Formats: sequence, C-alpha cells, structure tokens
Amino acid sequence: MWNKIISIFIAVMAIIYIFFIPDDPVITKITFKLIPMLLIILYALMQSAGESKKYKILIMTGLFICMLADGLIYWFIVGLITFLIGHIWYIVAFRHIKTSTIPKWAAILLICYGIGMAFWIAGTLWTKGDFVLAAAVILYIIVILSMGWNAFQTANKFAIIGAILFMISDSVLAINRFIIDVPFSDVLIMISYYGAQFLFAYSIHAHYSATRKNLLK
Repeated sequence: MWNKIISIFIAVMAIIYIFFIPDDPVITKITFKLIPMLLIILYALMQSAGESKKYKILIMTGLFICMLADGLIYWFIVGLITFLIGHIWYIVAFRHIKTSTIPKWAAILLICYGIGMAFWIAGTLWTKGDFVLAAAVILYIIVILSMGWNAFQTANKFAIIGAILFMISDSVLAINRFIIDVPFSDVLIMISYYGAQFLFAYSIHAHYSATRKNLLK
C-alpha cells in the first residue's frame, strides 16, 4: 500500500521538476530536483531485504551519494566526481549479489559502447586540447561500463535495466555538454536518471523475493 503511494509521489514530483520548475532561482531548481531522490531513498528503505541487508545498505548509500551529486552537478567537476563515487558504490552493491557471468551479447554491446563513446567524446576533447578532461571522460566511461557489467552479473532484471538507464542518462548528458545540443536533453536525462534510481531501489525487493523463492524450493 505505502509502496504504491510513495511510487506515485515519486512520479508526480519527478514530472513537476522536469516539466514545470524553471531554471531560476537555482535554489528552487535544486530543491525540487532532490525531492524525487529523497522519496526514492524512502522507497528503498521500505523494501524487504531478508538476508540481503548489506545489499540494501549499499544501494541506499549509492542513492544518497547520487542525490548529493544532483545538487553538486551545478559545480560540474565536483558533481561529476560525486556521481563517479555513486557509480562505484553501485558496483560494490552489484558485486555483493553477483550470481552469474555476463552474457556474451551484453559484454560485446558494452565494450562496443565504451569504445564508441571514448572515441567520440574523449577523442573530440583531445583534438580540442582538453587533455585532462578527455582523460577524465575515459575514466568515467570505464567506471559506468563496469557498473553496467556488474549489474548484468546479478541476473536481477531491475538492476540491469536501471544500469542501462543510468548509462543512457550519463551519455546524453556528456553528448549534450561536449559534442552537440541534444533536443529535449533535460527531459531525456532526468527521466532515464530517475527511472534508473527507482529501479535500483526496487531491485532490493526483487532480490529478496528471488532469494526467498529459492529458499522455499
């Protein structure tokens, strides 16, 4: 009951932020941006964890770090570093519930994505003489690829879809900032981002349910 109510509030507040909150004043923009994440953290807190309490704690910590990054992204480098830490935290969480190897098709797609993004974004920055930023982009790509890779190894479809959405959000953000203006970039970035965080939160319950089902067998 309460999970459904909070889910509705998350969706409503995300829609309000994405479509109705103006860019100025910035403090109002940041405040409304953080509200959906606070609700997602509350949603994660309410999920049953069973024997996977550590996974729940790790996911909630990742959500909190990403929420901090949401506000800090207005100071781009600081926000980028904070998001990087958030990705690393999710990697640790996914490794905690790792159950299988990554499917070959997923591994190939992730590797191709990483190489393509590195050549396109980091390569463009390198040709412009932004060598430090190009190196930082490559590092970030490696980390988000690792996050996606480890998500696939959980066999938790909600963690996997969440990781893909997070990668899409980061990719649109990077392309829009460094390469070309992406139409409706803010909408694309935030819908995929909030979707990713919500699915990470729900993956706690999904993992608990799958574990409980296996134990009953």
